[in-house]
Amino acid sequence: MMKYVPVYALLLLFVFCTACLGQDKTNLPKDTSKSEIKDSSTSYGPANITRTIKQDRNGNIWMATFGGVFRYDGTSFTNITNKESSARFFSLLEDSKGNFWFGSIGSGVYKYDGKAFQHFTTKDGLINNEIVCIYEDKSGSVWFGANGGVSRYDPGRAVGKSFRNYKMNGGSMAQDLTGIPFPDFTRPPHEINAIIEDRTGKFWFGTRDNTFVYDRKTFTNTTHFGQPFTNVRWIIEDKKGNIWLGGNDGLWRYNGITFTNIARNFVGYIYEDKKGNIWTSSEKENSQGWVLSRYEEKSLSNKNPTVTEINPKEGKMLFGILEATDGSIWFGADGVYRYDGKTVTDFKK
Repeated sequence: MMKYVPVYALLLLFVFCTACLGQDKTNLPKDTSKSEIKDSSTSYGPANITRTIKQDRNGNIWMATFGGVFRYDGTSFTNITNKESSARFFSLLEDSKGNFWFGSIGSGVYKYDGKAFQHFTTKDGLINNEIVCIYEDKSGSVWFGANGGVSRYDPGRAVGKSFRNYKMNGGSMAQDLTGIPFPDFTRPPHEINAIIEDRTGKFWFGTRDNTFVYDRKTFTNTTHFGQPFTNVRWIIEDKKGNIWLGGNDGLWRYNGITFTNIARNFVGYIYEDKKGNIWTSSEKENSQGWVLSRYEEKSLSNKNPTVTEINPKEGKMLFGILEATDGSIWFGADGVYRYDGKTVTDFKK
């Protein structure tokens, strides 16, 4: 383990592809693993692009990376998917029942109950095999933001009909009743990057195209000054009920009436910590590298809140952010990193 400030600069190159051919719906698959996964553990973490970081109810930290899904127990890292799949993983979720969902690029979704896996693809009803984000709503349904639209998994529905799909069509979005999955190898501008259900029960979908609000009947384009929000990469609702959007148009806050622009640089991820501070991973001015920024809670009502930048001089592209229970900030890049308020720890070998 090596500690240093700042993190060394690195430019990351993305090469995305999908590998599964779209097929019609069939019955859901049975468990594919017969025994508990017992992968070897190491003291060092992943050395691949790390897109999503979450902490489970037991305090373990999980990472969706292009080298597999890793679990960190505070001492060692274990590649949970190593024996199950060689897919590149983009997203993950622990649902309200304690199951884990792993979204891959090209291989669909893997559900893991701590002992065995279930594998879902377009053959089982997914709209596409490229899963960018995963979200559980208040009713317990799990939503998968995919290439071309959204799949909603309802565990209470009949076998073979557990997925409901909503497909993008140009600048609009609507429920799909054809059962035909979205074709592979057509990434931008059709990815669903972010999904949330706000406190009013409406859903927000950030896509590489437009941003939609869904009232469970109609999808409505979200606009500011008459222009749509395009290429929104992340959306959150803060403790006060404000909606935050980040993407091509920078960082925006919506108080239910007005959209306010907070920052103009490209924003890839947004996170609210326990104190109500807003963290972002974003490009620096003039696109000279990336920076981790913290907007102070006490100043958030201002148009120009107080901001602190971490690693402001480095070129590393930054991804998912997590505040662990000990207050440390974890973020993804070409691996996983931890910031304790003073020092950045690199967990690569």
